[in-house]
Amino acid sequence: MLFNSYPFLLLFLPITLIGYVIIGRTLGRNAVFGWLVAASLFFYGWWNWYFLALLLASLLFNYAAGTWLSKLDKRPPGKFVLGVALAFNVGFLGYFKYKNFFLENVSALLGANWTFLPVVLPLGISFYTFQKIAYLVDSYQGKTRGYGFRDFCLFVSFFPQLIAGPITHHGEIMPQFRKQDTARAHWGDWSVGLTLFVFGLAKKVLLADRLAAFASPVFQVAKGGADFGLTEAWVGVLAYTLQLYFDFSGYSDMAIGLARLFGIRLPMNFNSPYQATNIADFWRRWHVTLSRFLRDYLYIPLGGNRRGPVRKYLNLFLTMLIGGIWHGAGWTFVIWGALHGAYLLVYHAWRDWREKHQTPNTKHQITSKLQTPNGGAPRPLFRTIVARAVTFLAVVVAWVFFRAENFEAAASLLVSMTGANGFTSNFSRLDMTSAWIIVSLLLLAVWVLPNSHQLLARFEPTLEYARHENAEAQFDAVPKWARRLVWKPRLAWVLCLAVLTVWSILGLSRVSEFIYWQF
Repeated sequence: MLFNSYPFLLLFLPITLIGYVIIGRTLGRNAVFGWLVAASLFFYGWWNWYFLALLLASLLFNYAAGTWLSKLDKRPPGKFVLGVALAFNVGFLGYFKYKNFFLENVSALLGANWTFLPVVLPLGISFYTFQKIAYLVDSYQGKTRGYGFRDFCLFVSFFPQLIAGPITHHGEIMPQFRKQDTARAHWGDWSVGLTLFVFGLAKKVLLADRLAAFASPVFQVAKGGADFGLTEAWVGVLAYTLQLYFDFSGYSDMAIGLARLFGIRLPMNFNSPYQATNIADFWRRWHVTLSRFLRDYLYIPLGGNRRGPVRKYLNLFLTMLIGGIWHGAGWTFVIWGALHGAYLLVYHAWRDWREKHQTPNTKHQITSKLQTPNGGAPRPLFRTIVARAVTFLAVVVAWVFFRAENFEAAASLLVSMTGANGFTSNFSRLDMTSAWIIVSLLLLAVWVLPNSHQLLARFEPTLEYARHENAEAQFDAVPKWARRLVWKPRLAWVLCLAVLTVWSILGLSRVSEFIYWQF
């Protein structure tokens, strides 16, 4: 069931909210969270009931394994049980997502002509598999004792984040289910939650889906190896760059807003990534929870930066390569992950070299700047612009491989983007004037405007804001000239949100899946 669909908006969500309010007031916390588990399973099974059975079997297996691991501690039997449980989850994901990709490549290497039955990918399998892997590893380390099966089911299957994240951690979400006041509706939660949901719906329907009309024709024609002029190539690639931005940002806002309606704060998953000033900063802002998982459960276990610079660079590259493969079973995703791995190697090598050649005081200052969450202390405007432009260009080049159907299509587009095929071509599917105006305005918006979370910073929209000791510091991140845009529970914002809601609902003319639902 899609968030941006009439069945969800007009039936599922109202019924689930009404049940949540009534059951929370009459029967209490246990019953209301049982209701949410049932609603979440119905939400998942709406698309295909066959995969609901797979999800339930996976929930039973992983809860049993996690409970067993929490009792075994780190004794040798625990390592064996952990290994079997991780192999089950990786194998489960691998069968559905990578089986045919693996067999196709083996067939090509052997010169065979094998035929394969299509394998339908269960919705959300990449996301909830990572959540369960983290739960199992933490159970082995003794960090998950005391969780009941209902809370575990809700942690994994909670419908706002089930299909495409955020990839939540049990330590963030499951304690919230235990709070008595979480089982009751709060108007403050509803106002913030509905605001974020409407923001996300508008981004998806009014922006991302419209940008697809500029991006899809270019990539579709490039699939056949066609050449473009410089302007058409850049319009198509930039339109996709923005489509992906607003599609994923929209989904993240909707997921966080939906969870907040039920008193649950999800972690931030999207934080103005195109304002990043280096590639490490980009990955602190784009798909934040995936970056965190890869760091905690892959990069650090591989050795992190503890075994010398060469091993650190290798670990970084392998982490990004696996992150690319996680996104999809195709060589273009492998190249995309490898590109980002190479970007990080260059950035860290430059940073290490710069630290090595500075005086102690300057070295400390530079290290502090490089390690701050938003890429460092304020820097001169020109340097900021250049840093953002270089980072953005590197990200755009990688997105070509992320979106392209094959290597030939990606290569054709990249060559066209250099101007090697001329300034314009006879590609007539796009209204170039309208495309350039829309793309330019939206690029300006994502580069300079505050994001949804910053607009609601004083109302703690995500876990990060709620944990911050000084919420005003988060508000201070909003440029002074943009603070008039900050959300407040006033009539003007009510009218604005009402217009966006009606406009977005009227724009639901066709089924339009979120891009990240494919992963």
